[in-house]
Amino acid sequence: MQIAQNSVVAFHYTLTNDAGEVLDSSEGREPLTYLHGAGNIIPGLEKELEGRVAGDKLNVKVSPEEGYGEVQEQLLQEVPRDAFQGVESIEPGMQFQAQTQGGPLMVTVKKVEGDTVVVDGNHPLAGQHLNFDVEIATVREASQEEAEHGHVHGEGGVEH
Repeated sequence: MQIAQNSVVAFHYTLTNDAGEVLDSSEGREPLTYLHGAGNIIPGLEKELEGRVAGDKLNVKVSPEEGYGEVQEQLLQEVPRDAFQGVESIEPGMQFQAQTQGGPLMVTVKKVEGDTVVVDGNHPLAGQHLNFDVEIATVREASQEEAEHGHVHGEGGVEH
């Protein structure tokens, strides 16, 4: 069966950046399972998996525009240190959930300068090319319930 809208796809992957550093991998774990066409994985990878079948191996380079987007400078903000009430030590790399007008947003501390903390609301992989080494493990048709819910149920998916 070819990967198409409402296919349940399981695949193994290794994700690297342009420097060749491994950022994530399914090695030693179960394959990643998703519902094709439901926006469950980044658009650039989903587009390249369309039409593939179980057993296919491919290398996919995803641009920032089709991955986690370009870096948005307006998501870099200086915040007063006292906005982090109850946190004794703030270090670069720490992540917090911020409440914004648009809802909750994960931010990463970029630097701490005295009473000012610079946080970044961009996805950590924003602005980067993403290089996927993929092997399709299985492809099946989604159940009616999976298609209606927009995600996979059962093994590798959501139980409810």
